[in-house]
Amino acid sequence: MNEYKLYINGKWTDTVTGTVIDDINPADGSVWAAVHTAGPDETEAAIEAAHKAFPEWAAMLPDKREKLLLDAADVLERNTEKYGNMLIDESGSCFMKAMDEVTQSVNILRAAAGECRRIEGGICPPEAKGQISTYIRRPLGVIGGIAPFNYPLLLALNKVALALAAGNTFVLKPSSDTPVSGLILAEVFEQAGFPAGVFNVIPGKGSVVGDALVKDKKKKMITFTGSTETGRRIAVGCAENFKKVTLEMGGKNPMIVLKDFDVDQAVNIAAFGAFFHQGEICMITSRIIVEEPIYDEFCEKLAERARNLPAGDPHQIPTIIGPLINDTHYQVVDEHILDAVEKGAVLMCGGGHKGAFYEASVLKDVTPDMKVFYEETFGPLTSVIKAKDAEDALRLCNDNRYGLSAALLTNDLRLAMTMAPRMEAGMVHVNDNTVMGSRRAPFGGVKSSGLGREDSTFSIEEFTELKWITYQTEPLGYPTNM
Repeated sequence: MNEYKLYINGKWTDTVTGTVIDDINPADGSVWAAVHTAGPDETEAAIEAAHKAFPEWAAMLPDKREKLLLDAADVLERNTEKYGNMLIDESGSCFMKAMDEVTQSVNILRAAAGECRRIEGGICPPEAKGQISTYIRRPLGVIGGIAPFNYPLLLALNKVALALAAGNTFVLKPSSDTPVSGLILAEVFEQAGFPAGVFNVIPGKGSVVGDALVKDKKKKMITFTGSTETGRRIAVGCAENFKKVTLEMGGKNPMIVLKDFDVDQAVNIAAFGAFFHQGEICMITSRIIVEEPIYDEFCEKLAERARNLPAGDPHQIPTIIGPLINDTHYQVVDEHILDAVEKGAVLMCGGGHKGAFYEASVLKDVTPDMKVFYEETFGPLTSVIKAKDAEDALRLCNDNRYGLSAALLTNDLRLAMTMAPRMEAGMVHVNDNTVMGSRRAPFGGVKSSGLGREDSTFSIEEFTELKWITYQTEPLGYPTNM
């Protein structure tokens, strides 16, 4: 069994709290690793290290930061199989998802490297004779990041890489369920030659490490991915100290299927969107709103597909349904199914589990009076909802506090172009599923799903601030009697 220490100021550090936690493999419940956790002293040490490293890192020429990020990408790529297998063991990721997560993380590092040379300012029209009016974009300083368990490498790196590209330093708190996935980044950056203190990783309890990151005045920003309830508390804490914050939170993502769309193709799209990574994705397709004429056929075919999804050992390449992150998460799935069935929904398939392995489940005839219509499940359960027509489908789509990702399946171009802008989500995908990312597009939600945007120049805008600077080249005629 491997033992992992804290990574502070370029050194692997023993915990002074004496707390070393068991990191559990969700597939079999075994202890996979022992991980040192941070207390208040180590958290402060990591913040101080990042604070001291900031001036030199911010002043580094863009091509130097670019090369370090590219070197990190090369290190990660060389170890794709090693780190992919670690994701399988720690997070319950199936083989396909784990290897793709590492590949996409390599792409993030290279995309971030490219952004180093794109951080630009500009010239404004002068307000006085002889004035040169400019604006520049500057890094914020120390940024604290809190990462989730479901895509622990990719979603952490999506924050870290672009924050570093912009000239900030970083302190990362990985999820308590997947702490090693955060420490992988420390290993990668260390091998790539990043200066000490630029990047620090401190696993630990949210109530200790997370709260300290939010409250500490040396940090200029918190970037968070996780539940809406936790995000709300972070936003309040940041507001008290006037910290910037970006929040990527929960979703109850709808897919509208209109009657003109091929049912078999709709089932292919919906099955991937609903059950990829056993539903433990914020963008998962959890509400499928189907127009009445094709409703029954769609439900039958989706249930048949779900019954036949390969489940089991996540190391096996064919496996689609792996374990939930721990064997208590099934309780939410059970609760949502029981409540829905008691109120008239039909459980088409699934509903059972063995430990952390939950069957792919489909609920038919879900209505807004059921918990599952509004509440995030974060498991392999999707709801199918009947719509009278396209306008009714749009109403059902928008009847939710969340607004992360949405999909619309139709061959009617006019409907697609008029409905997509009216769907209340930060991201809408026509004729595709809700689970989608891009290194060049703005990622994020509206309503209770998020605040701010990630990826590409959109992250750079979040991780920097604008400064207006004027240069007066000719004397101005100020009053002499002042």
